[in-house]
Amino acid sequence: MRDSKNLKLIDIIPAGDTVGECVLWDQRSQALWWSDIQRSRLYRYDWQQRHCQLLPAPERVGSFGLVAGSNLLITAFASGIAFYDPVSRAVDWLARPITDQPNVRFNDGRVDRQGRFWSGTMMDHHPRLPVGSLYSYDARQGLRTHVSGVLISNGLCMSPDGKLLYFADSPTRTTNVYDVQEPDGRLGAPRVFAQTEAPAVPDGAAIDAEGCLWSAQWGGAHVRRYTPEGRVDLRLTVPARQLTCVCFGGPALDLLFVTSAREHLDEAALREQPHAGDVFVYQTPFKGLPEEEYRP
Repeated sequence: MRDSKNLKLIDIIPAGDTVGECVLWDQRSQALWWSDIQRSRLYRYDWQQRHCQLLPAPERVGSFGLVAGSNLLITAFASGIAFYDPVSRAVDWLARPITDQPNVRFNDGRVDRQGRFWSGTMMDHHPRLPVGSLYSYDARQGLRTHVSGVLISNGLCMSPDGKLLYFADSPTRTTNVYDVQEPDGRLGAPRVFAQTEAPAVPDGAAIDAEGCLWSAQWGGAHVRRYTPEGRVDLRLTVPARQLTCVCFGGPALDLLFVTSAREHLDEAALREQPHAGDVFVYQTPFKGLPEEEYRP
């Protein structure tokens, strides 16, 4: 296993998020984006100016992606997928498949190497029933359902060549991997890629330039790096217990950003973890990949 001492905590962005999520790097504008799901807000952090802009959203934001040639975001709001202008707050709905399921909301998501947007759902508030699904959306084929019977959709990311899709159902502590069958993006049968032990639960994930998967471990206070074969290659301890998502960014794509949550933490836990809900920034010897953009 690699030595995590080569990863240095260089900054903590104060956010105090209830549930920080879906962190991604905008290479065009050199900015970091993330959401606080429970407080229905987006953040845009200008890396050069070290300035954070708070952008209220009309609904909770489970996940989102950049849109090619546009300042819009393709966004998985709680109730559906839409193009969203974070400045004017204009919403252009694309698909709302769960309007008849008031206790279900969208959660984790990502744009794949072909420019499609993927996002999964979960039971809201008390995720005890497997009512979630994994969807993809693109302009040619619209909304499609790929996986059903999910508790909490999480950990969406793709291999560097786009031939593999990783997807975690958090309460099962299992991350599966699927072959992506092009040109229509159908998924093959799932294979178990990795499993975690209590109390760690797989949450948001990202792939680096070597094809290794980085997984934020909710309840585990660490990030894991898995080789393409599913072996734990590195464990990075982070000073917050509820880690939610990771991404690579920075001008050289060698910074690891880790979001976190303070949901359900009592006063004693917050004294122990004063930076719960903040964004942690690590300098690494690794390189990430540019964030893919949705191609309308």
